[in-house]
Amino acid sequence: MKASTFVYPWDVNGDPRAAATIAATGVQQATLASAYHSTRALTPRHPRHRIVTAEHAAVLYPTDDRWQGRELRPYAAGDWAPGDAFGEAAAALTGAGLDVHTWVVLAHNSRLGAEHPGTSVVNAYGDRYPWAPCIAQPATRAYLVDLAAEAAVRPGAHGTELESLGWYGLQHLHAHDKTGGIGLGDAGLYLMALCFCPTCREGYGAQGLDADELAAAVRTALAPVWQGAPSDGGWTGVEKLLGASTAAATRAWRDDTARTLQEAAVTAVRDAAPEGFQILLHADPVSYHVGANAGVDPAHILSVADGVVVPCAGGTGLLTPFAEAGGGAGGAGGFGGAGESVGSGGARGAVVAANFTVVSGMGGSPATLATDAARARELGATELRLYHAGLASDADLEAVRSALAEV
Repeated sequence: MKASTFVYPWDVNGDPRAAATIAATGVQQATLASAYHSTRALTPRHPRHRIVTAEHAAVLYPTDDRWQGRELRPYAAGDWAPGDAFGEAAAALTGAGLDVHTWVVLAHNSRLGAEHPGTSVVNAYGDRYPWAPCIAQPATRAYLVDLAAEAAVRPGAHGTELESLGWYGLQHLHAHDKTGGIGLGDAGLYLMALCFCPTCREGYGAQGLDADELAAAVRTALAPVWQGAPSDGGWTGVEKLLGASTAAATRAWRDDTARTLQEAAVTAVRDAAPEGFQILLHADPVSYHVGANAGVDPAHILSVADGVVVPCAGGTGLLTPFAEAGGGAGGAGGFGGAGESVGSGGARGAVVAANFTVVSGMGGSPATLATDAARARELGATELRLYHAGLASDADLEAVRSALAEV
């Protein structure tokens, strides 16, 4: 199985050994961040630093003139990734024999929400989520589509992985996060993700809902949960809290909004990219789910993009719907080569990449990677993604090397 590891430019730049160290693990590809959210990251082997603080969401390369005169535009990185940090790191990784793909974070940007508060998701209580741009707003959608095209198609990259290309909600690890005291459950998290900005209020109206009545219904439904009552899981829980017809109307608005944004972004990337450029989405096969792994309909997204990257830190169960939709080992058709579906608009041959955390200190299990990869392949995975070579200890990287040699 082809394997790729996620990497930040600051893991590589300034460390002449980094690219070779990553290549020595046995991966064939590096998925290198070109647009990324704020973070604080370890660099355990770097000769010049141990902690990198990316203070805000930024692009890690010089932007072009498409942004001139626009209110919503990407932010340049500070001293954590100056200049063309992506290009410098990509050159080093390519020199070590690795195929480089971009890693693009889109609808997750706290600085955008702080400086342009009207762009944020607003919940039924009137609370704003500054980390979560509302993807229904026309100006925000235009910004995200253009950012996807620019950040994905960088010199030296042969493909891209688009993260957060969909709705974001409450479940975001904010600075000194203190939101775990109430078990909202799957249904409660959906209700807390419903947006009531002016654009979404109009969208609910087009679905036959009164936005004020819907917000009141959400608050009423959640009142017992705040008192400690359990929240039923799954979509049936949402229907129980809101009523089936109201729940379906909210989902129709949100699903269509996300689908059309995903279609527009993939089209923009494909139009800007050379032939054979691979486009994957970080995705969850449950369309109402929100977050970095955007909720999608598997059959639809595999008819639009060349494949998906599927979170497997909590197990490999999310792979099956994509494998069945894409004709992989879990479906009927069997997978062809990764490039078979590029530009084809069809699901056959789609990439289904299983994403495993391999940093022990972050809950990963590199020691079981070979077993996990074998199970993922049985369920239809065609490739592996490993999070994250720059954050991993030497012992973790050695465990990865042994596992990939076995795979």
